[in-house]
Amino acid sequence: MAIKGNLANPRKFQKDQLKLYAILIPMTLVMVLPIVYIVCHAFKPLEELFAFPPKFFVSNPSFTNFYKLVNATASSTVPFSRYLFNSIFVTACVLGFTLIFTTMAAFALSKMNFKAKKILMAVNDVGLMFVAIALQIPRYLIVDKFGMHDTYFAHILPIVVLPVGLLLLKQFVDGVPSALIEAAHIDGAGELMVYTRIILPLVKPAMATVSILMFQEVWNNIETSSMYIDADVFKTFAFYMQTLSSNTNSVAGQGLAAAATLIMFVPNVVLFVIMQSRVMSTMATSGIK
Repeated sequence: MAIKGNLANPRKFQKDQLKLYAILIPMTLVMVLPIVYIVCHAFKPLEELFAFPPKFFVSNPSFTNFYKLVNATASSTVPFSRYLFNSIFVTACVLGFTLIFTTMAAFALSKMNFKAKKILMAVNDVGLMFVAIALQIPRYLIVDKFGMHDTYFAHILPIVVLPVGLLLLKQFVDGVPSALIEAAHIDGAGELMVYTRIILPLVKPAMATVSILMFQEVWNNIETSSMYIDADVFKTFAFYMQTLSSNTNSVAGQGLAAAATLIMFVPNVVLFVIMQSRVMSTMATSGIK
């Protein structure tokens, strides 16, 4: 009977799996179609973008839209590469600071005993209830008070905290046996060594999930550039993509918008593909808990 239980996930193909494939393959195709459309749309020449009836696939792929996108800043004082550098720099800083702060906070809230521990966790839980638009005015007042306008700090500090990331990481740290930490303390390890040698290696799946969530929020963020930044030299690539596609001619701008959409979309897919195994591990562990 033990062998019979393994039939749910056999190592080799069996005819009984055809029913499963009959359901999964159509679902996969439906989910892949938007991605295929975004890719095809970016490579369509102008005549295919406005063809009637509309074409799903591109007939004569061309890089014209991408050339126009790069050359759109030729007459500007700020080059295309500057916007791209700003987004990469801001995203890297936010990801680094977020992972450091959230993992440290999760370790402290889960395995250390101190006053106001429950209150701090409750404050984080309350933060989950607020949507981003409800925090725009308080954030603007803070940025203005500390004089962070037209600086990279205006991009980084307002969004470096991720309440859902702290909650997810704390759940993972809760699953780390306390006996393992106590054994490390007996061997002479301090809190910093416990954090770097025990906690961080064990919460890598959760860190991968938090990285994806934060990357999507930062890479696609345009609010910080529109609210806190006046100098174009500090604006991000996402903001430039939006203003470029909205300010150009409604006909000619469609090709630029299609190319910009693909450029903004690709990094999200690549990051998820690289980290998908760890993300699935996170979801499985959370479900077990």
